[in-house]
Amino acid sequence: MTVTTSIIAGSTGLIGGNVINVLSNKKQGAIALTRRSIPNLPPNITEMIIDFDAFEKNGSLPSCNNVFICLGTTIKTAGSKENFRKVDIDYCLSIARKAKESGAETLSLISSIGANSSSKNFYLRTKGELEESIQSLGFSTVNIFRPSFLVGERSEIRLAEKIAINLAKIMDLFLIGTASKYRSVKAESLAKTMVLKADDKPGVNYFYFDDFLK
Repeated sequence: MTVTTSIIAGSTGLIGGNVINVLSNKKQGAIALTRRSIPNLPPNITEMIIDFDAFEKNGSLPSCNNVFICLGTTIKTAGSKENFRKVDIDYCLSIARKAKESGAETLSLISSIGANSSSKNFYLRTKGELEESIQSLGFSTVNIFRPSFLVGERSEIRLAEKIAINLAKIMDLFLIGTASKYRSVKAESLAKTMVLKADDKPGVNYFYFDDFLK
C-alpha cells in the first residue's frame, strides 16, 4: 500500500493548521513547513523548519504526492507591497516548484474570491498572478480554492476581527443565489474539502463557497 505524503506550506496559519488536523485524523503522513517549531504536532505529522529566503535559493523537499499552499500574509504584517508579493508569490512559487521536482502531482492553493491578474485591486491582482503562475508548472491536478472571509480559531484574535466575524454572519443572510460565493467560510470546512479533493479529477479545478463541505 502506497503511503500518501503531503506537504503543507503555511502550516501555522488558520487554514494550514486545519489541514494538518484533517490529515492527522485520516492517518495520512504529512510534512509541515515552518519557520519555527510547532508544539503538540500529531505523531503522523513531521515538521521541516526552513528559512524561506534560503530555501528559495538552495532548498529542496522530500518525496511527496501532494502539496497544500496555504501560505500568505497581509500588507500590514509584511510592511510593504514588495514584501507582500515576496510571501504571496515568490515563496509560494518556490515551494510549488520544489514540490513538483520531488514528485508531487497535485497542488492545492488557497486563493481568494475575485482573484484576477488584471484587477486594479493589488491584493486580488497578486492572487490572480499566483494562480496563473502555479498553473504553468505542470502539475497533473491544480485545485484552486477561492473563499471569501475566513472564520476560525486563530492564534491571535483581534477586536476588529471579532467585529468583522459578527458582521459577516449578518451579511451571509443576504448573500443568496449567485452571491452565495461571497459568504464567510469556516476554515475547518475549507480544510476538509481541500484534503478530500486532493485526489480529484486532473486539470485545473476551482472551488467556491457552495463546494466547501458544510
